[in-house]
Amino acid sequence: MAQSPSYLDPRSGRTWPLDHPRWRSDDGAPLMLTELPGLRRDAIAAGTRSLWRYRSAFPFGPEVAPITMGEGCTPLVPRRIGGAEVHLKLEWFAPTGSFKDRGASVMLSGLRAQGVEAVLEDSSGNGGAAIAAYAAAGGMAATIMVPASTSPAKIVQMKAAGAAIELVPGTRQDCADAALAKAEAIFYASHNWHPFFLHGTKTLAYELWEDLGFRAPDNVIIPCGAGSNVLGCDIGFGELLRAGEIARLPRLFAIQPANVGPIAAAFAAGSDTVVPCTVAPTIAEGTAIAKPIRLAEVLGAIRRSGGAAVTVTEAEIETALFSLARTGIYVEPTCATAAAALANLLADGTIRPGETTVLVLTGTGLKATARIGALMGMEI
Repeated sequence: MAQSPSYLDPRSGRTWPLDHPRWRSDDGAPLMLTELPGLRRDAIAAGTRSLWRYRSAFPFGPEVAPITMGEGCTPLVPRRIGGAEVHLKLEWFAPTGSFKDRGASVMLSGLRAQGVEAVLEDSSGNGGAAIAAYAAAGGMAATIMVPASTSPAKIVQMKAAGAAIELVPGTRQDCADAALAKAEAIFYASHNWHPFFLHGTKTLAYELWEDLGFRAPDNVIIPCGAGSNVLGCDIGFGELLRAGEIARLPRLFAIQPANVGPIAAAFAAGSDTVVPCTVAPTIAEGTAIAKPIRLAEVLGAIRRSGGAAVTVTEAEIETALFSLARTGIYVEPTCATAAAALANLLADGTIRPGETTVLVLTGTGLKATARIGALMGMEI
């Protein structure tokens, strides 16, 4: 009989039971969960039109009532980019407009079942919007700490859901540091720290597998800040491999802006720890994480898949943003990084036109109207 899942410190191997809420190890390290067996296609709840169709792959059972608003089941659409036919996964077709709803739904459902009634989050926007909305849907209180430079549209979205908002001067990292200091007073339900969140983002892998006729793509290109989608895909496709539903892992490509690319810098250096890299302002605000807490785990996921971590310039992001818009795909600059990287990966032969390649487009351009307008010379 399979063991029940537990919290896992991957650095020490120590575990803790899931019956009490916990967001880090006793010595302050980020946690994962012990491996789950995965889901076979006959276990999909086909009548459920949300990511909860995969609930038998979650780390908790039917006793956990879902906090759900129909997240998941996002469109997968074909487009020709850079001379290749690819698939675009439109993750902004989610209740709050970004992929973060996947993690928020699963994480807050699990925490509410553990007795958590109030949560703290820090975010550059989309994560905070998701936590604010799903906390409201689940009858939980939420405090969201955001950098003062965050797009006003995202702050308004969080406040509209009833969350208490605290603006933090300085960088995205300053905001994360401020949240850690406050985490003694309110349970820290961080999308970057809590392992339940990754078991929401892993449903992206399950969904791509189902979208593609129960097969894995060759390549998944993912905008990457702290790496929750990279880790989610690693967990999800890993479970499908263990379940015998796929024969190999897809290559995962983590894309970062050249202005803030710590994961790409460590990957290029062959390191598992932080190496010196540029930290400068970027229009891809959702990926502006200078010190990703799961650096070693994200690098392990990329290497295990045979993929890579690469950077794109601000000019390349802007070009990709407007190229997508002129095919009808209006995204925020953060996820235009995936399209910018695709052109480079095709040009250098890393990805070939005949392969099945998915670009994960994480958030709608409507969340970044002022920034996109500024790129067009418009004052909004």
